[in-house]
Amino acid sequence: MSRKQQLHRPGPSRGPLADDSGCPILHVDMDAFFVSVELLERPELRGRPVLVGGKGARAVVSAASYEARRFGVHSAMPMTRALRLCPQAVVLTPRHGRYGEASRRVMEILRSVTPLVEPLSVDEAFLDVAGAAKLFGRPAEIAALIRRRIQGELGLTCSVGVAPTKFLAKLASTRCKPDGLLVVPADGVLEFLHPLPIASLWGVGERTEARLRALGLATVGQLAAIPVATLRAELGNALGAHLHELAWGRDPRGVTPETPDRSIGAEETFEIDVADPAEVRRELLRLAERTGERLRAAGLRGRTVSIKLREPDFSTITRSRTLAEPTDLSRVIYLTACELFEASGRERVPLRLIGVRLENLSEAGEAPRQLALDEPETGWREAEQAMDEAARRFGSGAIRPAALLPPGSRRPRRGVSDARDAGSARGGADA
Repeated sequence: MSRKQQLHRPGPSRGPLADDSGCPILHVDMDAFFVSVELLERPELRGRPVLVGGKGARAVVSAASYEARRFGVHSAMPMTRALRLCPQAVVLTPRHGRYGEASRRVMEILRSVTPLVEPLSVDEAFLDVAGAAKLFGRPAEIAALIRRRIQGELGLTCSVGVAPTKFLAKLASTRCKPDGLLVVPADGVLEFLHPLPIASLWGVGERTEARLRALGLATVGQLAAIPVATLRAELGNALGAHLHELAWGRDPRGVTPETPDRSIGAEETFEIDVADPAEVRRELLRLAERTGERLRAAGLRGRTVSIKLREPDFSTITRSRTLAEPTDLSRVIYLTACELFEASGRERVPLRLIGVRLENLSEAGEAPRQLALDEPETGWREAEQAMDEAARRFGSGAIRPAALLPPGSRRPRRGVSDARDAGSARGGADA
């Protein structure tokens, strides 16, 4: 087949020779991101089923390698079920600071191509490359360049969809995973879209899919053939009109550059419900440490601290407080989270899950002289930066607050009470 024939064949095409005219939108999606970052330091695990996540009875899978996915394992699945499906899987503890740093470097590569980058999460983003043609070539060539740079500079792989719209670009990246490139030509949109299952459409969850299948609809093409008035009557005006437009490949949304993370945080589900306030505060400290590490790795600060408290019956409350100035200090996050916990009225209520999150994010810039609430400045920033460096060099947990050491290994210093080292509400975070 000649180059000209390849450029003009209908339907989705792979590689930079595909017809990408009228396809300015790219969707870049990192492949099994958390696992891939871990394998940079554990190359002996390549080719084996690997899971990233907790190891407790209520833990869930944060990420699964493609080898593990062949056994039916996927993210958000309970870890116990994942290990029943794939008992030979290697389970690695998440290291969010590492993932945040890798994400920052990926986004730097994307922004070196175009300023029109809209991150969706730490491992995926939309790009509008219409204005980058003079510097880097056609959209499919830019996609190939991005894949080469991410592989060459970071040792990671990604999949890229190239299409006329955001919706189609995301569908294309999903269908060329892992480590692929797929172009949906402007004149081949319906040929690509209509054979797909209806669950491919944004807005079709389990309930909506069941309702559509009850109408005898299994593919996008079958849904497209239904009058929009019928869809509105069955699904409601907004959803019915939305799905009708997507089924015909219409998506008017542009790429909107924004901060990669609207919020950064961490949460933990206890293996056994916890009603001991001291144990909850220790977990708040652990989550504050993880959140602060992720903020600093991403070069971000946040003004609003929020906590999530979930009871055994799954009822959940959140509490938040906006600080006088943005912070990336784990100690400030921890002390604020403790005050929110104390004010929640849940100090003696059994809890199934707790979470800590920072919102209202901004670029960190030069490190501000932040005070830990009403305390004098005592070198917390320097201590936390030293902990970050130790984590980068020796792994997460190389240096931890004394309150997070295993029972029996904490030794109170002279003149310091056990309650302080055990992580009481006003306890210090010994680095």
